[in-house]
Amino acid sequence: MQTFEIKEEFLVDGKPTKLISGAIHYFRMTPAQWEDSLYNLKALGANTIETYIPWNLHEPVEGVYDFEGMKDIVAFVSLAQELGLMVILRPSVYICAEWEFGGLPAWLLKEHVRLRSTDPRFIAKVRTYFSVLLPKLVPLQVTHGGPVIMMQVENEYGSYGMEKEYLRQTKQVMEEFGIDVPLFTSDGAWEEVLDVGTLIEEDVFVTGNFGSHSKENATVMKAFMAKHDKKWPIMCMEYWDGWFNRWGEPIIKRDGQDLANEVKDMLALGSLNLYMFHGGTNFGFYNGCSARGVLDLPQVTSYDYDALLTEAGEPTEKYFHVQRAIKEVCPEVWQAEPRRKTFGSLGTFPVQNSVSLLAVKDQMMTAQETMYPITMEEAESGYGYMLYSVNLKNYHHENKLKVVEASDRLHLFADGSLQTIQYQENLGEEVMIKGTPEKEWIELDVLVENLGRVNYGFKLNGPTQVKGIRGGIMQDIHFHQGYRQYALTLSADQLKKIDYTAGKNPAQPSFYQAEFTLTDLADTFIDCRSYGKGVVIVNGINLGRYWQRGPIHSLYCPKEFLKKGTNEIVIFETEGIEINELIFCGQPIVKKLLTNDFSEIGSNIHNHIDS
Repeated sequence: MQTFEIKEEFLVDGKPTKLISGAIHYFRMTPAQWEDSLYNLKALGANTIETYIPWNLHEPVEGVYDFEGMKDIVAFVSLAQELGLMVILRPSVYICAEWEFGGLPAWLLKEHVRLRSTDPRFIAKVRTYFSVLLPKLVPLQVTHGGPVIMMQVENEYGSYGMEKEYLRQTKQVMEEFGIDVPLFTSDGAWEEVLDVGTLIEEDVFVTGNFGSHSKENATVMKAFMAKHDKKWPIMCMEYWDGWFNRWGEPIIKRDGQDLANEVKDMLALGSLNLYMFHGGTNFGFYNGCSARGVLDLPQVTSYDYDALLTEAGEPTEKYFHVQRAIKEVCPEVWQAEPRRKTFGSLGTFPVQNSVSLLAVKDQMMTAQETMYPITMEEAESGYGYMLYSVNLKNYHHENKLKVVEASDRLHLFADGSLQTIQYQENLGEEVMIKGTPEKEWIELDVLVENLGRVNYGFKLNGPTQVKGIRGGIMQDIHFHQGYRQYALTLSADQLKKIDYTAGKNPAQPSFYQAEFTLTDLADTFIDCRSYGKGVVIVNGINLGRYWQRGPIHSLYCPKEFLKKGTNEIVIFETEGIEINELIFCGQPIVKKLLTNDFSEIGSNIHNHIDS
């Protein structure tokens, strides 16, 4: 049985070992892709793979757990062991990772729990989750014959809080459920965050997160360790080899040779985990969101990250730059040619059916009727959209309306006609509408989209994390009472209830259905250039969001989501754009904006760029 210790160096079976690791998130790709991704990591010259474990994915509804398919962490870790890789697991309840709410479940927001703290309600829910998760991980530890050599207590806590007792209680819960491999924390490499984000005083290993200036960052970490009488090895737990992207902003790129030079510097000093090695995709509604000032800036569906493998898993030029750099510093490592992928343009297919959301809302969903509006969290949905329907008295002149405290983006319809789209700066603006002259009531529908909760920074506990309408709808200067709420999650159950004969109206948010036959399958992309905003669902699987503001105008579709024979794709389009065809293409489509260079976003990144 293999052994692992942290002394002045990492010791594997008693031998000093440099950890060369890469981040692969099992939950951002299909299980069929795991082996190629892990093999290519090993072929790079790595000996370790690192992954986060997102709480919200495994407990999407409180008390309901899911570890199947893309969520099968045990199968993923076992496969890594079969390929001869060691594993670093980060089961901390907060992961950041440009993932919705940093991995925290949306249902935590119902009770106004103080997140990442000793709030007894929070600790109780952590304990309950860990009581299910950790027993699955215990047999995977190196101490039990598995490949897992380390586990994380908390992630970048020094960039959020300073409650050491919370860290201690989290550590104690992990140990209580059988975690006995070395524990670690990861934080930025500067004193202020290391002081408050670590448990070095309790012998919890300290790692840093950075992407350049390795010598300077390593010096800070060594000094911090020395202050606490530690002579541990230096490890960068997130060596940022690229960066994430947000809607409406240029793609961020990092030069491959620049990265390779920095990797050589880091390997000369210690160990590293390349973040990301393979980024994958934010399928469904799980993309994260940045906080910058008063604005929330959601991130795109692709988590390509300009990593060593593309979103779809194809080796990049950067891969070979880093592979050569590793060989220069560690000539003894095993390396090989990476596996390649093929992609297909599967053709163009017509859209056969369409129907307005407003025409099928009562068929698809059961309305929740309340005096005052409820949020997505209160409606037990948390993700996707919420449709609020109300009847307003028609005063037969211009009616003044205002939607108070809504997140994140809304469409307001009066008698089925679009009146306004509000987002960011214009949320809450007054709207003047005229009802239909012969009608006593105005039928008002407000569709609110959750574009992704903030995953890092000062807004993690902020009010805009609660999605939907928090305040209410004002007519003139009074709040309206009496709401019907429809939680639109685009679940399989909801989709099968769509009646495409109920009424077509392309000017309203609509569903578009295309059925087609495939004889051959391949990884592919869906061309979204002629679409406005919405999501694409392939055989019941939500590929994620598209948006005409770019910079990415396609959605990656793994071949595992398709099938030989009849396929069904449903597009939910919110912007009043009629969709007539579905086009597959063999490569991603990226808007030609000015390319951001990695250096523009800062080299040391003290504030994680508001992540």
